[in-house]
Parts: sequence; C-alpha cells; structure tokens
Amino acid sequence: MNPYEDLPPKAFWKLAVASRSMFDINDIWNPKFHIKQDEPVVTFGSCFAQHIGQALSNRGFKWLFTEKPPHWLNEQNTKKFGYNIFSARTGNIYTTSLLHQWTKWALEIEPPPTEIWEGNSRFYDPFRPRIEPNGFASEEEVKLSREQTITSFKASITSCRYFVFTLGLTESWVNSKLDYEYPMCPGTVAGEYDQTKHKFINQKFTQIESKLNETIALMKSVNPKMKFILTVSPVPLTATMSGNHVAVATMASKSVLRTVAEQISSDNSHVDYFPSYEIINSPIFKGTFFEPNQRSVNPYGVNFVMDTFFKCLSNKYGSFKIAPHKGVSGDQICEEELLEAFGK
Repeated sequence: MNPYEDLPPKAFWKLAVASRSMFDINDIWNPKFHIKQDEPVVTFGSCFAQHIGQALSNRGFKWLFTEKPPHWLNEQNTKKFGYNIFSARTGNIYTTSLLHQWTKWALEIEPPPTEIWEGNSRFYDPFRPRIEPNGFASEEEVKLSREQTITSFKASITSCRYFVFTLGLTESWVNSKLDYEYPMCPGTVAGEYDQTKHKFINQKFTQIESKLNETIALMKSVNPKMKFILTVSPVPLTATMSGNHVAVATMASKSVLRTVAEQISSDNSHVDYFPSYEIINSPIFKGTFFEPNQRSVNPYGVNFVMDTFFKCLSNKYGSFKIAPHKGVSGDQICEEELLEAFGK
C-alpha cells in the first residue's frame, strides 16, 4: 500500500494524457470559486486577457465595464480607441508593478505623474500610449482622459466580485529619476527615449510577487469580498532586451510569472489560478493553437481555452444558462507587437 494508489486518473500522465485525445483532456482546472452569472467580473492584464471578458459576456456572465465608450462610436472604433477591451480604458497592463501603480493612483495613495509626450503637434499618454491612435489634441485632453480612467479603474476595484488579471511580462521600462513605470519603452510607440533616465529592468520573482501581494491587499482593503483569478499569458515575447535569445527569454519570463501565480494562489484562499498558459503551450497540444508565426494564438485556441474555463466551472458547480455566442475573436490590441518593426 502506498499513497499513489488512491490518486485519481488526472494525477497520472498515462491516464490523463497519453491514453487520451488532446481534445479530451479533462479535470485540468479545479476552480476554487462558484462564479455566478449575475456577479460582476472585471478583467485586466496583458494582450491575452482581452479575450476573457469577451468570452464572459458572450456566455451570459456579467463582464463589468466601468468606462463606457461614447454612444456614437461604432464597434470597430470602440475597440480602436481602447474601449470594451478591458473593464476600464487602461490599455494593456503587462506587469504586476504596473497593476500596483494603477491601484495606488486609483486609491489616491499617490498622485499620477504629470508626464505627457508630444509629437507632430499631438499629445500622448505615456501610460496608455495607444489609447488615442492619432494622439490627443491637447495636454488637457490627456490629463482629463487619464483622470477618467483612474476613476473608472477605482470603480472596477470597488464594484467587482471577481478581479481577473493576466500576467504578461517580466521585462519593464521605468523612469529612474521619477520612479514610475511605462507599459512600453519610450520612443517605440510614442515619446522619445532618453538613456539618462529611461532604464530597463528585467524583474525578478521577489519583486513580482511582492507587488502582486501588495496590490491584492490594497484592493481588498476597499472591497473585502472580492476574489482574484490569475492567469499567465501564453503569448511569447515579441522582442527582448535581456541579451538572451528571444525563445530563452520567453521561457524564463513565463516560468517566473507562472511560479508567482502558483505561489500566490496556493497561499491565499481568495486567489485562484486558471491554466490558460498550459493549455496553449503544453506539448500535449502540439502547438495546434498557434498561428504560423508561432506567437499569435489562433481563434480556435482562444475558444478552446475559454470553453475549458466554462466546462470546468459547470463540471464542479453545475450547469448554467449559456447565452448563444459566436466565439472569441483572435484580434487583440497589443502595443508590444509594435516592437517587431525595430528588428532589422
């Protein structure tokens, strides 16, 4: 007699993987929370997080928007101008330190920076550089728009039942003189790079874990009932400043982020982890879910991930009424992809 004899089939590679079709893998997630369809869910994070909110909405769940587009914007321009991608118009939040930064602004722990970028008589928000594709008309517009998003981000924190966050990157750019972080290196999407103050940091486990723990604590201080679902983006890096081959840098980055997510979800009953990263990247699935560029996740992969999410929920907590849905588009708004243009 030994403890392995009482383990379920999912604990054994042969039973759970080798003897099954890759499309018949089950029990891959054991959700901690019974997410009900009338409970508000907000979503933020890196590019892949954009699919989660849409999938929730398509299946009749309450994906909460706290920053809504003007009524006259059509569907195409709504997304182009950064609305209805995340729950507020933050753009991609790639790192836990950026999430911590937004949270401190929203909870008025520290004021947002005053920095604004200018180019060709247009103005850009360094912390949401692609929100207005052609830039804002004035510095005042940038300021007012940023203030609105900070207010909306606070409403997301205080109004949600579940906060879904997708960890995307360890590589980051900071203003070393003023001590804040940008989502992209200045001079790529907009702005001008200044080597005397713009510093590259490849964040380590301890920094990433600390910032995420601090952020969760801050959010729960104003909304004690909220719970968190973490995911890790399966999308490889577009480019790396680490000095390593981009494939090696990608594996290092994702491994650290996955370990942070595991540590925090294991240590906290109010934090869960959903394995979207594993579903896309595991050798079980043979790269089926990537486009030919081996970076972009194809629509079939996106839908498979989200179908798995809802199947695991219903298997554990019972079926729910599923609204007719058209699936999830593979299109994303992703600033990091613009780095591709700088490869010679």
